[in-house]
Amino acid sequence: MGDFYQHGYIATLHRLGKPSPEELEQKLMKSVNRRPIALLVPVTLEDSRRVTFGNILKVVSEVPYLRYVVVTTGRVKDREDFVEICRKVKSYCPEAVLLWGTGPRMSTMVKRMVKLGLPVGREDGKGRNVWLACGYIIAKGDCRVITIHDADIVNYDRELLGRLCFPVASHILTYEFSKGYYSRVTDRMYGRATRLFVSPLIRSLKDMVGESPFLDYMDSFRYPLAGEFSISVSLARVNQVAGDWGLEVSTLAEVYRNCAIKRICQVDICDNYEHKHQPLSRTNPKKGLSRMAEDIAKVFFRTLASQGAIFSTGSIQSLVGMYRRRAYDLTEHHEADAILNDLIYDRHAEMSAVDTFAQALVRAGEAFMEDPLGKPRIPSWNRVIAADPAFMEEIIRIAEKDMKEAGY
Repeated sequence: MGDFYQHGYIATLHRLGKPSPEELEQKLMKSVNRRPIALLVPVTLEDSRRVTFGNILKVVSEVPYLRYVVVTTGRVKDREDFVEICRKVKSYCPEAVLLWGTGPRMSTMVKRMVKLGLPVGREDGKGRNVWLACGYIIAKGDCRVITIHDADIVNYDRELLGRLCFPVASHILTYEFSKGYYSRVTDRMYGRATRLFVSPLIRSLKDMVGESPFLDYMDSFRYPLAGEFSISVSLARVNQVAGDWGLEVSTLAEVYRNCAIKRICQVDICDNYEHKHQPLSRTNPKKGLSRMAEDIAKVFFRTLASQGAIFSTGSIQSLVGMYRRRAYDLTEHHEADAILNDLIYDRHAEMSAVDTFAQALVRAGEAFMEDPLGKPRIPSWNRVIAADPAFMEEIIRIAEKDMKEAGY
């Protein structure tokens, strides 16, 4: 029997028994007239050329309950590359919408936002592209649920998508935000950033700052760095977005700020999950998991500071020591788990990863002390509409023109 334990602040929807994907889709079909769903898939040029992305598109094209699919392209500068992605997407999903987030028209609109004092994040950041695509869906006004997942899921299927959509899309349930979670195990354990950084960091912060409902909430998520979630359009309108690699954690922080806890859940979307693995990047702190850990830590520092927590150089140094000790202890737990389940486990490599994350935590602390506020987050779409309501019509027009010029 699956684990049905409810822990922490939020509801956990488990994968129990032998769920039927067909029955799940029938339930969704009964709900979508009241809660239409838009699927949002951010993709880079590199990922668009993988077989995995084609498999995802093939599955999505057969799903009957989606109102439409929005593919938003990141790090795509050349028109030829955008046309290439359009061609592939349209060959599987003729009705899909493609958003060229770094195209000349969208870049012009973004510059208008900057002139109005609206920060828009990094041009090549996943955060900006997801935000722009959410803006498109909000502007269309014909969906009530946005489901987001990455473009590199190797074992993607209709059940995964259905379970991801259901908690927010079901007219029977009352959730506004649902985070996907899963196991990342093959012949070894993956998910290093969650196992060896985020979890021990949260618990070290709890020891340092004392009672914190926010940290208890964050500690309730089984996989806080998962890129898969569903959100109501009304909540998506008011959430701000991080423009760096802290997107997933900052999204959880925004949901905590804007949504009642009883409207938040996490859902087990598959038995196992496989996608590309980020390099640790020990020697280059601007890339890989090292960069990700730094951005994540800064989100925690700044969120807690906004709630009244006080940090000093000395307390951050103590935090690094607490984190390292706790993370080292966890490697012993993971090793025992691996031995019991006949998995490959390199404890030296895991402890080296902890050392790399500890250095990222040091850099994050230094950056926070130097600039406690940091770069402002990308504003909510409610703020954008207040600044210039014409942006909503503009983003629809731009998407249509870009696709038309690409031959679609």
